[in-house]
Amino acid sequence: MANYKINSPEEYKRVYNESVKQPETFWNDLAKDNFRWQKHWDSVLNWDFQKPEIKWFEGGKLNITENCLDRHLKDKPQKTAIIFEPNNPKESSEHISYEALYHRVNRMANVLKAQGVKKGDRVCIYLPMIPELAISVLACARIGAVHSVVFAGFSSNALSTRINDCDCKIVLTSDGSFRGNKVLDLKKIVDEALEDCPQVSSVLVVERTKTKIYLEKGRDHLIKPLLQKASSECLIEIMDSEDPLFILYTSGSTGKPKGMVHSSAGYMVGAAYTFKNIFQYNDGDVYWCTADIGWITGHSYIVYGPLLNGATTLMFEGVPSHPDYGRFWEIVEKHKVNQFYTAPTAIRALAKESLDFVKKHDLSSLKVLGSVGEPINEEAWNWYSNNIGKNKCPIVDTWWQTETGSIMISSIPNITESKPTYATLPFIGIQPVLMDENGNEILENEIEGRLCLKYPWPSIARTIWGDHDRYKNTYFSSFDNKYFTGDGSYRDNNGLYRITGRVDDVIIVSGHNLGTAPIEDAINEHDLVAESAIIGVPHDIKGNSLFGYVTLKDSLNSSLDQKLKKEINHLISKQIGPIAKLDRIEFVSGLPKTRSGKIMRRILRKIAHDDIDNLGDITTLLNPEIVDEIIAKVLS
Repeated sequence: MANYKINSPEEYKRVYNESVKQPETFWNDLAKDNFRWQKHWDSVLNWDFQKPEIKWFEGGKLNITENCLDRHLKDKPQKTAIIFEPNNPKESSEHISYEALYHRVNRMANVLKAQGVKKGDRVCIYLPMIPELAISVLACARIGAVHSVVFAGFSSNALSTRINDCDCKIVLTSDGSFRGNKVLDLKKIVDEALEDCPQVSSVLVVERTKTKIYLEKGRDHLIKPLLQKASSECLIEIMDSEDPLFILYTSGSTGKPKGMVHSSAGYMVGAAYTFKNIFQYNDGDVYWCTADIGWITGHSYIVYGPLLNGATTLMFEGVPSHPDYGRFWEIVEKHKVNQFYTAPTAIRALAKESLDFVKKHDLSSLKVLGSVGEPINEEAWNWYSNNIGKNKCPIVDTWWQTETGSIMISSIPNITESKPTYATLPFIGIQPVLMDENGNEILENEIEGRLCLKYPWPSIARTIWGDHDRYKNTYFSSFDNKYFTGDGSYRDNNGLYRITGRVDDVIIVSGHNLGTAPIEDAINEHDLVAESAIIGVPHDIKGNSLFGYVTLKDSLNSSLDQKLKKEINHLISKQIGPIAKLDRIEFVSGLPKTRSGKIMRRILRKIAHDDIDNLGDITTLLNPEIVDEIIAKVLS
């Protein structure tokens, strides 16, 4: 593999300028020199943000797993590809070499083919953080099936919604999962989900917890005996560059989750190139991202990015608090981790615990620290730098989205400037702009605006599955000829970017984007509830917590308050998952509304933040009197 790693500040400036002045030439050379293709492309890029339509490397033929696996077999067959660290520290770690991973992926691919899975079919994967999750993802890609991973913490309702949206015919799951001292019954959740998914013909079950499960005759199959019979060789399916690789669902500001579609070639180039540079990965390093593969971070920076670079990537099944709050640091010491990538939520939670959990472990192997999922606050940054990095490890605060596929704005360790709370500079080929509310580009610095991107990049999502109009309306309708990220950003006098948060009704809780609409829909299903409004409030650990204002059809006996609050959170857990439960619920007699009936969440947000001096003019509201009532209730 040709060296495509940036090694100096001068090189960053030179390469960045090349990438924005002659983007097609730049990406053509990068893709041609560093990846294995079955056929080179006819055109590098065709794009039109008005339609919107983006095509990279059109006419090219490839398979991403040939680039993740096959091409490494000659030079590094015995190199560890995946280290699996189980939930229980007393259980042995597993080291899977590139050669072993190749054969395991092939076996899984052959099992899928035997179940009738063909190129273009969608496969739902609902698995915990065990090797079979990464193997299933790669097996789908090998045979041209489109994988759709659903985080194994989502409810049966959320799972069935996603299965039905992309019409999956097959589901991969496990009997259960270990999470700290809990054992979760994943198969039961799948069984409940499939009551609403008649098209699913096959469920393949990994035995992880060895708990007793129900197997529906003709539909459910334990996967182990099928894998034992399957061949360890499987030819790659030749894919067009623009063929879908995966669908991954993200919350939107409207109720239905959005199935973002990523392509085979563009995504590959973006994930590989960003991984190599932003983590400054060198051959022989051990890299660990603590995310779950159910999210885009896990797709790009546990599976695809590392394996495309022939790296060693660590998968951790457990949680940072089990058996104690030193678990992360024990793993870093045990496996001599060099690059560590986690979320501010985890950092803040661990920072609240005794430093003894950190001090008893040798963290001297660490070279680069990373942050992902939401902007990191300065206090967490300093704790991370001082105590984990020992003030010797640069921190990369990475900004990107499910929709972008790969990291967009970040420092490059030891090469570009790092600044606490700032994502800093655009990555190679990325062209950010700030826009004002009137749709004009803001050219000056030391100013805040809406963050947009004015030129396509290879790993941009191509559409929303089954709903291209929604794709257009969500990302390309706010500003002419721009991709709108939905985030606000501040640009300082040196041109460094700090992400200031969402400007739509999406709240980031513990690094997870949660749309308010589906949560409100779940609450409103309760027989006693008339209406609800969800806002985010700052939280010391989670970044934001969810605050619900709820109006009832009839007045409620105050003694039943707690019971109703529990019932509301139970509904949310059932419909979406426990991650969306409300930290605080206030019952109010009405919600502030415009005369057209729109709920003024801005006012509710300011009240919850105790910022009542800046409510603005409320006289134009349909019901201005309700504001004082809510203030008295919330701030009393």
